[in-house]
Amino acid sequence: MGQALGCIQVDQSTVAVKENFGKFNDVLQPGCHFLPWCCGSQLAGHLSLRVQQLDVRCETKTKDNVFVTVVASIQYRALAEKASDAFYKLSNTREQIQAYVFDVIRASVPKLELDSTFEQKNDIAKSVEEELEKAMSAYGYEIVQTLIVDIEPDEHVKRAMNEINAAARLRVAANEKAEAEKILQIKRAEGDAESKYLSGLGIARQRQAIVEGLRDSVLAFSKNVPGTSAKDVMDMVLVTQYFDTMKEIGASTKSSSVFIPHGPGAVKDIASQIRDGLLQANTTHQ
Repeated sequence: MGQALGCIQVDQSTVAVKENFGKFNDVLQPGCHFLPWCCGSQLAGHLSLRVQQLDVRCETKTKDNVFVTVVASIQYRALAEKASDAFYKLSNTREQIQAYVFDVIRASVPKLELDSTFEQKNDIAKSVEEELEKAMSAYGYEIVQTLIVDIEPDEHVKRAMNEINAAARLRVAANEKAEAEKILQIKRAEGDAESKYLSGLGIARQRQAIVEGLRDSVLAFSKNVPGTSAKDVMDMVLVTQYFDTMKEIGASTKSSSVFIPHGPGAVKDIASQIRDGLLQANTTHQ
């Protein structure tokens, strides 16, 4: 009804293009406008001023001959002050933008190797944005933002890259494990050596204490009991220790069977051997 009376409504964030007898006349801003059709005025169409997004998938090849699919996201909008250019100069804006994106990406990516492509995707996006800005400004469009949202190598290439990464990590893990085992073995050997050293030191001190104790006992007994020599006292001490040892062996329920010669002559031989060994040890210590 409004159009029949020559009235039209232009929505917010939209402009309308007015023609007079087929020739561009004016750009109508949002609101209500009178369009006298009887005088040759007519509405050519509407143009949205909102930011629009176009996702472009471009397949190309890197410098190291790896095929990748680059996904670029282009955000653009028509300029109100150049609405006539945006409306009349391009028949298909999205295809025009896509053609420029293809051109820039296929000129930039083949100069880079695959790893560098991932690292320099911001530089690629900047190159695309600069080229689009120069080209589309002449048609009344503004490039708001250009993003390289994804770089997709071939599936076989991605699988190979993952395998290489996994193998490298396993190699590092194996080296770390071997180094840990090496340190553990070194520490175990150092601990064993220290233990043996301390054990030997303890045994030497024990023997020294035994010798000094026997010597003090013999000297004290010789002084307190007249007519006894140091040899007699030593024999008596050794025989006493011999019988104490026999008693402990017999009283122990967990000890293995031990066969030793027993009798007055055997006791004498054992006493002589023990005495000679202790005296020899004492002489060596001194």
